[in-house]
Amino acid sequence: MPRASPPQELKEAGGLVSLRLLSELPARLSTDLFADSELVRLRAGRVLFRAGDSGNGCYRVEDGLLKVTMVSSSGAERILAFLGRGAIVGELAVLDGLARSASIVVVRDAAVRFLSKSAFEAFAEKHPELYKSLVGLLAQRLRETNTTVAASSFLSLKGRMARTLLELADHFGQEVRPGRTVIRQKIGQNDLAAMAGIARENVTRVINDWQRRKLVSRLSGYYCLEDRAQLEHQAKY
Repeated sequence: MPRASPPQELKEAGGLVSLRLLSELPARLSTDLFADSELVRLRAGRVLFRAGDSGNGCYRVEDGLLKVTMVSSSGAERILAFLGRGAIVGELAVLDGLARSASIVVVRDAAVRFLSKSAFEAFAEKHPELYKSLVGLLAQRLRETNTTVAASSFLSLKGRMARTLLELADHFGQEVRPGRTVIRQKIGQNDLAAMAGIARENVTRVINDWQRRKLVSRLSGYYCLEDRAQLEHQAKY
């Protein structure tokens, strides 16, 4: 895949713990933090950055769709998340100065704002409350990571699939009536498999079963959770 060019190295993701970390800062802090940042437009298929790259800043998604992904030495892909408008990625490298822990790929044409590491540090010096907010958010992310590890260890295939669809619904869902939620992003079964960490054929089998039982439907490429309560029950461990 071709790389994006400006600003030189558009790179990083945070892994499970840092996803949405800066995205959940108080609105005023987030707005001020990116007030003078550079807007960069990216075409679908571009790599924003790869795992292992050095990090020189973070990014806020203004439009489009990105995916956070990791690839094994054998070439198997695991999608950690899909990210839309308002998400901030790349914050771990800004905070610890280490290499990117995952890759970000542009799924749909996107616009992102780039904030350099030096600009972040200069802002933090003037606004020490930024670090106080980050400590609380990091603690919350660590707790969520414990839940994620437990889920991957104890959940059945259906449980992992239910958890994946519910996570997508939380980020991109629109409730059209009580208990019925449409995921307003087109996500293919290969991507669902990569998110849930299960084989593609198992995704097909589970989805077909849920469609027969009217738990899930698919309309014009969009998944719809027809019975969210049942899926939440499946996602328990």
